[in-house]
Amino acid sequence: MSRLSDLIHAAKRLDPQLGADLEAEIMPLQERLPFGLNFERHRPEAVELPGHQIRRGSKVRILPPRGSTTPGDGRIWSVDSVTEGMASLTERGVAEPERVWHAIDDLVTVAEFRDRIYPGLRSTGRVDRGGDKPFHTVINGENFHVLETLLFTHAGKVDAIYIDPPYNTGARDWKYNNDYVAADDLYRHSKWLAFMERRLKLAGKLLNPEDSVLIVTIDEHEVHRLRMLLEQTFPEAYLQMVTIVINPKGVAQGRFARVEEYALYCFFGAAGVSATYDDFMSDSATQRNTRFWKGLLRAGTNAQPSDGAGMAYPIYVDTASSRIVGTGRTLRARVAAGEVHGDLDAWLPQMVEPDTAPDGAAVVWPIRRDGSLGVWQAVPETLMALVDSGFTKCVLRPEGWALSYVPNGVRSKIESGEIEVTGRDEITGSVNLRMVRDLTRAKTVWKRPRHDAGWHGSVLLRKLLDARLFDFPKSLYAVRDALEPVLASKPDATVLDFFAGSATTAHAVALLNRADGGHRKTILVTNNEVSDAESRRLRAAGWRPGDPEWEARGIFGMVTEPRVRAAFTGLKPNGEPIDLEYEDGEPASDGFKENVEFFTLSYESPFRIAADRAFASIAPMLWLRAGGEGRRIESLDGGWDIAETYAILRDLDQAAAFVRSVQDAPGVRIVFVITDDERRYQLVVSELPERVERVRLYEDYLLNFAIVTDD
Repeated sequence: MSRLSDLIHAAKRLDPQLGADLEAEIMPLQERLPFGLNFERHRPEAVELPGHQIRRGSKVRILPPRGSTTPGDGRIWSVDSVTEGMASLTERGVAEPERVWHAIDDLVTVAEFRDRIYPGLRSTGRVDRGGDKPFHTVINGENFHVLETLLFTHAGKVDAIYIDPPYNTGARDWKYNNDYVAADDLYRHSKWLAFMERRLKLAGKLLNPEDSVLIVTIDEHEVHRLRMLLEQTFPEAYLQMVTIVINPKGVAQGRFARVEEYALYCFFGAAGVSATYDDFMSDSATQRNTRFWKGLLRAGTNAQPSDGAGMAYPIYVDTASSRIVGTGRTLRARVAAGEVHGDLDAWLPQMVEPDTAPDGAAVVWPIRRDGSLGVWQAVPETLMALVDSGFTKCVLRPEGWALSYVPNGVRSKIESGEIEVTGRDEITGSVNLRMVRDLTRAKTVWKRPRHDAGWHGSVLLRKLLDARLFDFPKSLYAVRDALEPVLASKPDATVLDFFAGSATTAHAVALLNRADGGHRKTILVTNNEVSDAESRRLRAAGWRPGDPEWEARGIFGMVTEPRVRAAFTGLKPNGEPIDLEYEDGEPASDGFKENVEFFTLSYESPFRIAADRAFASIAPMLWLRAGGEGRRIESLDGGWDIAETYAILRDLDQAAAFVRSVQDAPGVRIVFVITDDERRYQLVVSELPERVERVRLYEDYLLNFAIVTDD
């Protein structure tokens, strides 16, 4: 029916009465559609690609004049010729096309979603804090095209997909064919369903069919249509819906105040839900209680040297192991020796000779935020006993060493068995603790204060970025709790979010990894769209998509990338430590021991790829296909190269040495061979170990993207 709708639309432009008559004849046919979720599968969307070269054969749109806030010409044109800054254009998709000449500077390249693309990835930065852990990946690009890209790198390899798509509230919160979809759009729901169906079909090809989960969050505007769409798209999956209270205060909507949203789970193959220590609904006795550590610097009352001179002293921290190795003399001892006189609360360590610390150790005094001298929570003898038991922890932050300890109440629960010591850090000596509780099964209604999207979504994001730049981010803990039951038994899982927005998913997975030592990695995907209000302001100022001033205000550059950097490094975009404490008591300023790399999707020429002239853009995709860990092979100047998990051969004359190196590298799991000679390719791969996957470049790549994925 969507093709008929397009033809009727074209007919109305030529002859309004003929178009109306055709529409009247077709309406009875629409009423006889089969039972189920029926909707217009509208013509595939189109995405504008600012900055791409305009050449003969390109598809383009004509941009509105600079300074104009009116919508541009929505038609798509073919470029017939280009000469002296002008292009000859022919209107596409109509029986009697219009032909015009137009300045190239006012044109933008368009890719329709039925078109074949040949993508690449170009790195725009990274954070290395996780040692040999695999890299999280954050991609700036149209998510439909990135999903096509991931079919080459991750087909059947994704363990979980978590997405928070547009809710289609009618508040101009999403675009279709480059236009915001408003509440009065008669096709609003069918456009949304067509938009979602295309992406879900691609997403299904990325999931591991034997054991994986798709999670989609939504509110009441589309929840019922979405469930039917998921049932029709994935008939093999088991579906279940969870209700999550995200705003206990409620938002006035109609007669009742809405407090909830929904998470639809699709379980594939053997996927299930692990038991957890919290069922997410029962009374507070079953909630998390993981605040095992407390700051060693005393706060509140009795926190000045005059209140306890025996607890004001220097602590020596070994900088290599982050372990307390001793203490210096207390302020009380210095008073007794006649070294300190007068007001103890005004005394500062620099008023006497510096303490002599052991080699390689830092001297840490109990200095408060206002610069005055404070006191520790324990006298030296007690402190060193805590150190011997593993009940102290030292973390170097930008502002200096932060010391914490396991307080009396927690130690009492350890003795009673309520809290368990699961081990000690080999380097620091600090204990690892966890609550000892009966495992339970998560319920289908969740009501926890930590799921409040206001405090743990909007407020948390403002503390990370020092500004309000994103409307309605998810609660960090709601996302973590949504993933934990399905990922608890998968410490090496790959998690995809192709509506990444404020990047909460990567942040939540980092929390999971820290809690259980996992090596899970995320793939985040978002475009660099600007908001409706921001786009009007920018257009009025004379800017258009593609201009640096415009792109700097997009969601990827303003929110997604900065949020991941801030969460992982512990530093706000201005370089200051994040003033926030997580639910488990750990300060956000410590960041996470994770690696992440940021990419922008590029659109490559198949001819350049086939001629091996676009390796720089294809290299990140080969690395991702091999697991996204270890060193990336960036060039093949020597004819071949081998990294931790994959190897590439370009010069087949060096095949013998290449094969020997692969045989001696047990970590290599995939080999790429660049050749257009099928006979020589088969000779090379026949000598490779059985354990490695073989891929021929660039034939496999080109064939992958020659498949039209939209129906």
